[in-house]
Amino acid sequence: MVVGHGMVGARFAEEVRRRDPDGARVRLTVLGAEPRPAYNRVLLSTVLGGGLTAQAVQLHPPGWAARHRVDLRAGVTVTAIDRDARLVRCSDGSAVRYDELVLATGSRAWLPPLEGLDDDRVVTFRDLDDCERIIAMARPGARFAVLGGGLLGCEAARGLAGRGVRVTVAHPAPHLMERQLDAGAGEVLASTMARLGVDVRLGFSAVAWDPGAGLRGAGGELIDADALVVAAGVRAETGLAADARIAVDRGVLVDDRLATSDGRVHAIGDCAQHPGTPAGLVQPGWEQAAVLADLITGTDPAARYRGTRAVTRLKARDVDLATVGDPAVLGDDGAEVLRFADPHGGRYATLALHGDRVVSGAMIGLPEAAASMIQYYDTGQPAPTDRLGLLFGRALPGAPETADPGRLPASAVVCRCNSVTKGALVAAWRAGHTDVPALARATRATTGCGGCGDTVRGICDWLGSADPLSDTPTLTPVPEEGAA
Repeated sequence: MVVGHGMVGARFAEEVRRRDPDGARVRLTVLGAEPRPAYNRVLLSTVLGGGLTAQAVQLHPPGWAARHRVDLRAGVTVTAIDRDARLVRCSDGSAVRYDELVLATGSRAWLPPLEGLDDDRVVTFRDLDDCERIIAMARPGARFAVLGGGLLGCEAARGLAGRGVRVTVAHPAPHLMERQLDAGAGEVLASTMARLGVDVRLGFSAVAWDPGAGLRGAGGELIDADALVVAAGVRAETGLAADARIAVDRGVLVDDRLATSDGRVHAIGDCAQHPGTPAGLVQPGWEQAAVLADLITGTDPAARYRGTRAVTRLKARDVDLATVGDPAVLGDDGAEVLRFADPHGGRYATLALHGDRVVSGAMIGLPEAAASMIQYYDTGQPAPTDRLGLLFGRALPGAPETADPGRLPASAVVCRCNSVTKGALVAAWRAGHTDVPALARATRATTGCGGCGDTVRGICDWLGSADPLSDTPTLTPVPEEGAA
C-alpha cells in the first residue's frame, strides 16, 4: 500500500508494475489526499510561465491505474496508521490493511511567522491549486511580491514576469539561491533576473503582509504589491509517521532499504530522510522508488539506496543555470577552485575540485560547460589537466564528450525534470520512437524545462545515423536500458 499519489508515489506504482505487470506478486493500493491525477511538481514553474497546461504535466494518462491493476483512491486522506493491526484509517471512514506500507507523503510549504499571511491574496507555490490561484491574479499590470529567493522563488518570479506582471523578489540573504550558489553566481543571477523584468531586493527581512499596501520590512521599507507568493521553503510531511511512533527528525528516518524504524513501513521522496541525500530535489525520490520496487517485488533483494548526488537546474525561461554539490566546498582549504565571471553577459562559472574530481560547481549562461560539469560530477571521472577547457566545456581528450551522444554513458541523466537517462532514450528509439516528438511522448524527455532539448536531438540524430538495430560491426556498442 502507498500513502500519497504525488510524483514519487505515482513513480513507485509505475516502477512496481514495470517489474510485476500482471500484479501477480504485489497487490497495489494507492491512497492520496489530492483529488487530481498525479502530476510532475517540478514543472509547476513552466505551467506558471505559460509553457505547459495543467493537463500536460500529468504523469499518467487517464485510466492508467485501472489498466495496470492499481487500486487508486484519490481524494482520500489517511488519518492514522495502526501498526499493531497493520491498517491505515482514512478520511472516508474506511480502514485498509497492508502487508507493506510505503509513505510518499511529500512536503508542505512553510509559512514564516509574519503578520497578515491569512489574507486571500497570499498564496504559496507548492501545487497546481496554488499555480491556478497565482495565474488568476497575474493580470498584466498587477504587482506581485515573491517572498524567498531560493530555487522556487526565482522560478515563480520569472514565470510571473513572463505574464507581464511587475514582480519583486524579497530575500533575507545577501544573494539569491545561497544554498546552491556562491556570492559571485548569486550576483550574476540577480543581474540576469533584473534584465528579465524581476526586481531583486536582497537582505530584506519581511515582518508583515499589509493587504492593500504590500510587504513590509523590518526597517520600515515597503514593497508595493497587490499579491504575495510565499516560496520560503518546505517541511517534510512527517505527522502520520510521528503519530504512529515511527522515528522522525527533519523527515521520516530511513535506512538503505528505505525502511523506517518499523520494518514493514517504508518512506520515499521528500518525506524521507536518508543520510547524505539532498532535500527538496526530485532525483532522490525517483531513485528511491526504483530501489524499493526492486525490494518489494523481489526483483532484486540486494538492492540498496546509497544516496543521490546533488544536481540542481533552475527551470526558468531564458535562464540557464545548473549547480552540482555543496557550495560550501568552495571555501575548503584543500579545494582547487576555478572561476569565471561575466556579469554583463549573464555568464558565470565556478568549479571546485579535490584532486581531479569535480565536487562542486555552478554554471550560468554556459550550457555546454554545464553539461560537462554535470557528467564529471555524476560519473566521478577524472577531470582533464586543461582547467581552462574544463571551465568552458571544451571537448578535450579524456572528457566525457557530452557533445558526442555516442560516447555519453547510458546511465547519464539527460532529462532531469523527468529522470530520463540516455539508456531509456535508446530503448525507446529501439521500440520504434524514432524522432524527437515520439521520444518525448514515450519518455517525457524535453517536456519539462526544455533544457535537454539539444541533447535529445543529438541522441536522436546519432541513433538514426548509427542505426544500433543493425548488425554493422563498426558501430559503437549501445548499452541496453537496464544498464542505465
